[in-house]
Amino acid sequence: MHCAPSQRLKYEQYYDHFEENGFRVTTSSFISLKFWKIIYKPGFLFQKFIYTLVGYLRRTIDILTIRRYDIVYVHLWVTPLGPPIFEWVVLLLAKRVIYDIDDMIFLGHISKANRMWFRLKGTKKVTNLMANADHVIVCSSQLYDYAKQLNHNVSDISSTINLDEFKVPPRKEDNSELVIGWTGSHSTGKYLHILDRVLEKLNKEYPFRLVVIGDDQYKHDNLKIDSLPWKRETEVKDLQQIDIGLYPLPFEDWVYGKSGLKAITFMSLGIPCVATAIGANNRIVEDGVNGYLVKTEMEWTDRLRVLCADKELRREMGIKGRKAVEEEYSTKANVDKYLQVLFQVLDEYSNYRFIKQN
Repeated sequence: MHCAPSQRLKYEQYYDHFEENGFRVTTSSFISLKFWKIIYKPGFLFQKFIYTLVGYLRRTIDILTIRRYDIVYVHLWVTPLGPPIFEWVVLLLAKRVIYDIDDMIFLGHISKANRMWFRLKGTKKVTNLMANADHVIVCSSQLYDYAKQLNHNVSDISSTINLDEFKVPPRKEDNSELVIGWTGSHSTGKYLHILDRVLEKLNKEYPFRLVVIGDDQYKHDNLKIDSLPWKRETEVKDLQQIDIGLYPLPFEDWVYGKSGLKAITFMSLGIPCVATAIGANNRIVEDGVNGYLVKTEMEWTDRLRVLCADKELRREMGIKGRKAVEEEYSTKANVDKYLQVLFQVLDEYSNYRFIKQN
């Protein structure tokens, strides 16, 4: 809990709001905290095997107690491997199921560290849950369109930021070091290498320090780099040192399911972001207003040059980015969307029981 971005910056940050509105929340993660610390690292095969068995045991216990709950909220899958057997059992036994998905994980995308498990990964789990859940929550227009083909009850709710925690830092001194940054995980750090040539060329004109958060193994021989592990207690402080945010992505189909979370994170802190013009980024970043959208290596270089050279432009874009998050991508702006789904599902279940009994 509070580790994976797809959970931490989606539904997990609304638990207090749910409880304030009469719900009691019980969580059960397949991946334990100890498992999370090694899951994206090469090796550790025996430990991963044992932790996976423990996860399946936990899910078996969950199924035995599932009728206690009025709603079962499933994120991504019930279990990660094999055919959708556990998913089918949950759909059969649970009173109501809400299914939450980000990324086009049904395309079979998998991290390099766990590539040997690819054939065991159950990609049909996603479509099964989408088709049979009582409500589906997605985070991009492309995922919305896909889910709508399988289920009539679909809501598009973006990843969001709690602005009470993510605050714009004080202005830096005029002679302070220029810092360009990226945030993510071990599995997505490889996409920062898309910009290897761009950053190397840029550094010769505007010397900068590159801060990489979440992939402490990231390296580039010709750049000054601070590679930091992601830590909840230091996340905001680590991000606040960044002057320009990077969000490079490949032009691949699975990217269209992403919520644009990195762009939202940078913007929440008043950091102008340069992002690949694909998927949800196109609706989050207003090109030339609160950041830049780019497609080619030349565009990356040009837009980064402009931001490196103009501190006032960075400040102005940062202000507009923060405002966009306040209005569209903050927890405050989206809490009612989640509550509406929860109450709608409960209401439909109550009506169903009434009709069945009469």
